Amino acid sequence: MTAPQAHRGEKLGLPGDGRGSLASTGPRLLAFVVDAIASALVAALFAHRSGGKTFADQLPGTWSLIPFALDYVVGVLVAGRTLGMYLTGLRLIRVSKDAAVDPLRIVGRTALLCALVPALVMDRDGRGLHDRLTDTAVVRA
Repeated sequence: MTAPQAHRGEKLGLPGDGRGSLASTGPRLLAFVVDAIASALVAALFAHRSGGKTFADQLPGTWSLIPFALDYVVGVLVAGRTLGMYLTGLRLIRVSKDAAVDPLRIVGRTALLCALVPALVMDRDGRGLHDRLTDTAVVRA
């Protein structure tokens, strides 16, 4: 029988609080919403639908996934975080070793995140399935 965890992320070798500790659901969700809204605004600049009578008819729809994916891939490659993560004080790390998250993991994580379902399936530490499958974690910066 294993001993209970003293804090979230203990099994991953992460501190219990402060810099480098696992981010809670609230800031992660806020970062996701900021990224989603920013992506929709960018997509709306290029994919405006004409002829719609309501505001919803004029939204860019799934076209917003393109700037969303670019924000994640480029943002994490260049700065280790997206716009939303930056504004909420978070960053993405690789869990198994002290190295930057490689491009293949970033692309895989982004594709899974765009599917949204893996982000809703969480483990005891609060890491989404997309983080577990790509050996990453969102931590406080």
